[in-house]
Amino acid sequence: MLVFYNPVSQRIERIQKKSAFRITPRNAEQVFALHAITHPNIKLVTLRGVAGTGKTLLALAGALDQKRYFIQIYLARPIVPLSHKDIGYLPGDIVSKLNSYLEPLWNNLKFIKNQYNERDKEYKQITDALEQEKLTITPLAYIRGRNISNVCFIVDEAQNLTLHEVKTIITRAGENTKIIFTGDIYQIDTPYLDSQSNGLSYLIDKIKYHEIYAHVRLERGERSHLTNLANELP
Repeated sequence: MLVFYNPVSQRIERIQKKSAFRITPRNAEQVFALHAITHPNIKLVTLRGVAGTGKTLLALAGALDQKRYFIQIYLARPIVPLSHKDIGYLPGDIVSKLNSYLEPLWNNLKFIKNQYNERDKEYKQITDALEQEKLTITPLAYIRGRNISNVCFIVDEAQNLTLHEVKTIITRAGENTKIIFTGDIYQIDTPYLDSQSNGLSYLIDKIKYHEIYAHVRLERGERSHLTNLANELP
């Protein structure tokens, strides 16, 4: 059990470590993150951390754990070409081009499914959710115009969004919608933003201490020693 000081309630709160779809937090920050993701009264969550800290995996596992409270789960990310190269440089048709950007999201889902075997009900639940489009992995631009009421909406790589884009996403939220932004503000792929001007940093700075908002900064990488070594490079 962990304790932390809640600046909104001005009380010390105890948090019990728990798992979600067999994804178990490996450090204190991950415990806090999963608690925020699964807390019914917290409607907006931001998770900030370097690669390998578990941001997207925890967000997806927590959303799946709470899927009975939502009509749909959207897992989306902005399409920003790496090293500023146009998407047209990639081989294949448009589906193939987009899938290369979405592959990390599918990998997280596959990791969760692999915690079970094909006979387990949880494995079938994930498969059925995908087939029935109750769980959708998509480029962020494809969400435009959709109803995001009764939805858990995970926005990955949110450091590549502008303030206007972040505000647009949040203002589209209807009743019983939860939005989770994840990102690393030091890994920005667009030349028009930096670690301070991006929408994720602005949101974290301006909306803190609100009762329906929680922010967790994940410090410790859990993917591998090699990932942690890369993160330490100047």
